[in-house]
Amino acid sequence: MALPVGWFSTGRDEAALWLLDETLKGISSGFLPIEIAFVFCNREKGDAPQSDAFLDYVTKVGLPLIAFSSRRFLPELWHKGKSGDEEAMMEWRRSYHEEVAKRLESFLSQVPFSLLAGYMLIVSDEFCDAYRLLNLHPALPGGPAGAWQDVIWDLIRQRSQFAGAQIHIVTKELDSGPPVTYCRVPIQTPDMMPLWDLMEAKLRAKSIEQIISEEGETEPLFAEIRRRQLAREVPLIHLTLKKFAEGKLSLRDKMVYWQNEPKPDGVDLTDDVEAFVAGKV
Repeated sequence: MALPVGWFSTGRDEAALWLLDETLKGISSGFLPIEIAFVFCNREKGDAPQSDAFLDYVTKVGLPLIAFSSRRFLPELWHKGKSGDEEAMMEWRRSYHEEVAKRLESFLSQVPFSLLAGYMLIVSDEFCDAYRLLNLHPALPGGPAGAWQDVIWDLIRQRSQFAGAQIHIVTKELDSGPPVTYCRVPIQTPDMMPLWDLMEAKLRAKSIEQIISEEGETEPLFAEIRRRQLAREVPLIHLTLKKFAEGKLSLRDKMVYWQNEPKPDGVDLTDDVEAFVAGKV
């Protein structure tokens, strides 16, 4: 029996579509003994060209799709929350995800967990408590929170030795739930030192905020860290899902178990991920 899994995504960029496409390829090849029971997207057709492409793809491959636009939901309350009213934002999140739960009621009861793969909303506390949600986050446990762009700039600011990726249980603390699996990516390797030296030279003349403003994602060190980190996201997802399907990984309440032993710090899959990247899995 294939393990049924839910899939949440905003579909905001090509990477979101790529993650889903690669996972479907893993299923069709026989590597992943899972099935995607449903796809939830918090955008509807017409919200943005990127998410339109994602929605078209999900429809094309025949997956059950539930699209419910967060952009169109209580916009006045949303803008009030975005303007700094935290109570308004919490009320908006609670109200929106109550509606999501209604739309997904028959689906969520069929899956042991759902994966947030490029889902850009913070879910409500109540939704976190009611359902098992796993999130892909582009940093090691204890590393920077936020979007992947913010994570990489923080790694550069900190002169970090490692980038990474993790899958963690979603809790009320943003990007800080118990890690399920993770992999580390060394970024102070000899072949990357010229890029670090170039960054240090720039920082002698400019602030990092200026560099971000002027170069953004095209900055060479930033781009190389992202390339190496991104190359390991699909392997980490696939290996994690495979180990759940095989029964090696399991969840009990908000605790991770590896072969029936509790793993409060998560399972390090770095070696497995590197073997996958090298084509040895």
